[in-house]
Parts: sequence; C-alpha cells; structure tokens
Amino acid sequence: MTMAGEGRSALALRADALGARLPPLLVAAERVAATVAQGVHGRRRVGQGDSFWQFRPFLPGDPAQRIDWRQSARSDRAFIRETEWEAAQTVCVWRDGAPGMRWKSRAAPVQKLERAELLLLALASLLLRGGERVRLITEDSRAVAGRAGLDRLAGQLQTATDDTGLPPAAPLPRHARVVLIGDLLAPLDAIQACVGRLAAIPVTGHLLQVLDPAEVLLPYTGRVRFQGVDRVQHALIPRVEGIRAAYAGRLADQQHGLATICRAAGFGFLVHRTDHPPEAALLALYTALAPRGGHR
Repeated sequence: MTMAGEGRSALALRADALGARLPPLLVAAERVAATVAQGVHGRRRVGQGDSFWQFRPFLPGDPAQRIDWRQSARSDRAFIRETEWEAAQTVCVWRDGAPGMRWKSRAAPVQKLERAELLLLALASLLLRGGERVRLITEDSRAVAGRAGLDRLAGQLQTATDDTGLPPAAPLPRHARVVLIGDLLAPLDAIQACVGRLAAIPVTGHLLQVLDPAEVLLPYTGRVRFQGVDRVQHALIPRVEGIRAAYAGRLADQQHGLATICRAAGFGFLVHRTDHPPEAALLALYTALAPRGGHR
C-alpha cells in the first residue's frame, strides 16, 4: 500500500486514534508503575554501567570474555552478565512490504500490508507519547521523537521499499528494541539468520505475524486455481478440502519454527489475523515493550 499526501496523513491520524482507544487506565498504570519502580533514574536498560541487571543466554556474536562462568556452570548453557544504563529507549520498527502482503481474501476487511502499517504507526504513537524514540528500519532512516514524530515516521514508511520479506541489514543502535511485522512466511532458515544477526548486535524485540483468515483456515472447496500475486506462479488443486489438514500442518510447523527461533534469541512472537480487531495485537505489543520491574 502506498500513501501520498492526504492518504498518508489519514493513516497516521487513524493510527493515532487507535492508540488513544487503548484502555486509559491500563496505559496509565503501566507508566505509573514504571515511574515508581525506577524513581528519577529513568528506565532500566542494558548497557555500560556498574549495577547488575540480569543474566541472558550467550548468543552468536557475543564476546567470549563477557561470559559469566560461575552462572554458566550451573547450567548446560553459557550466560552473559548484563548491567544497566539510564537512557530513553529506542524502538526500531519494520513492516514487510513484499507483494504477498498486498493480498486480501473476501473474508478480510483489509490487506495484510494495510493492517501491518496501521499497527506499526499505532504502536509508534503510544511509544512517542511515552517519551520513547522510534526508528524505521531502513538504510538511511533516523529516529523520531515527540508527537510530531508520527507524521515523519509515516512519511518514511511511504518511501520504504521492503519487498524481500525480511528487514534490511541496516545498522541499529546496540540494546535497542525491535518490532518486526509481516506475514513471516519466508523460509525459516532465512528468518533465523535475520533474527540471529539482530540478536548479535545485540538487540531484542518481537515478531508479529499478520495473516489473512484464508491463509489460516484455507476455507475453499472443490477445484481451485491459486495464483501468485506476481501473476506468474499458479497451482491448480482438484480438491482443496483434501489438502486442508496437510496445509494446516505446514502452517503450524512454520509458526512453531518461528516461536523456536524467537525463544532462542530472547525475542517474543505474536500472531494476528486481519479479520480480528487490531486493538488486541496493539495492546499485546505495547504491553510486551513496557518495562516490568527489572525486565525489558
């Protein structure tokens, strides 16, 4: 989906309104809890400092000298000892702009791409209100801040050309949070390489898989010709109901693989259908990014 002029502003306004519709008490409670827990010292984040924060599993790319051997000796895994710093959080966001994201079945109210962009901007709206910095994952983007940053972020989104199904290998700030939104139907080894590269920076974050209801349920019957969005690839299935169980199994395997990749890297994994209200996915993402005591 491309946006220009009034179209872009309309989506930014809609995303802002969606963020505002979250239960005010919940949003206020998260902010008050974070403020009380951290006092005047800001939000706890991993970085250069003297105060211990947490142990996390050793990941590819971590320097071996950072391994805490005493903690690692208690388990069959190596662990890194992390300290905290005091700084505003940077959240780096990305949505898949590949052609497959532009598909919509009759059961869905919007394209996957439209829902992904709405959720990205709505999440950014909430984060910017809370004083966070938000950055679109592209080669040359910069972080935005403040309520005015939402329009700038929407403008960056308009010109982003992510058509490979995976975010570009753009330089990101160490210890930032990332949120990747897409259908995540790329091969698992490619997704694993991408998440591994991000974890080695290191950053942590969440993957949100956005699917059309027809991609989840395969509700068709009889003889159906499936045609790719590129109008080149196609497949003729004589009896679709006969492959429904196998299809469901393949999708379950993909989602299990995604969850496993995320768990190994310390990422979160969520699934959203475009025929479901966007508020639930937005609330889950925002809650996952909100600090809780000593955790990220």
